[in-house]
Amino acid sequence: MEPLYQRSDEALCDLVASGNREAEECLVARYGRLVRMCARPYFLAGGDSEDLIQEGMVGLLSAIRSFQPEKEAVFRTYAEVCVQNRIYSAVKTAAREKHSPLNHSLSIDTTQLDKPPYRVCPSSLGDPEDMLISREERDRQMSVLNCRLSSFEKTVLVFYLDGLSCREISRQVKKSIKSVDNAIQRIRRKAAPILTSGDISVS
Repeated sequence: MEPLYQRSDEALCDLVASGNREAEECLVARYGRLVRMCARPYFLAGGDSEDLIQEGMVGLLSAIRSFQPEKEAVFRTYAEVCVQNRIYSAVKTAAREKHSPLNHSLSIDTTQLDKPPYRVCPSSLGDPEDMLISREERDRQMSVLNCRLSSFEKTVLVFYLDGLSCREISRQVKKSIKSVDNAIQRIRRKAAPILTSGDISVS
């Protein structure tokens, strides 16, 4: 019998629909990096970035359990839309709650939410106009932030947004894990004023 890790996403989803928990765990492990990629662009002021990763994991599980191969969709596309929508919905909801730890979330990514939703995820935002406006804001935010980062910080940021861990980034840039972690913390500090000082307005 073919090992689970060698099976396609769609085949694993079929097994999950039949109650196979190991297949579900295999998909969660396979797409963990995708969740981090979707969550990391949102820098939090007064909150924990793990909060958004957890929201993304909920979106991933929803995608795994609701995916229908007969609809002729690619699972990765469906999963990415579900994860992004879940995270973006959490950020929007938190922005309406003044005392929420996610109230001052700041997106600095310019690409993550500009892909068309090929299928409607159960957690879909249902408001394309909001997503277009958000993209314009992210473009401006990234432009301002880039002017404030050193060349090393820009390099670290690219790898960080790509879902790499501090250890993985340290190997890529040939610096210590501590140096990478310090760079990430500096990026967070430089990103926060873009939101809080009024340089860029975020709805």
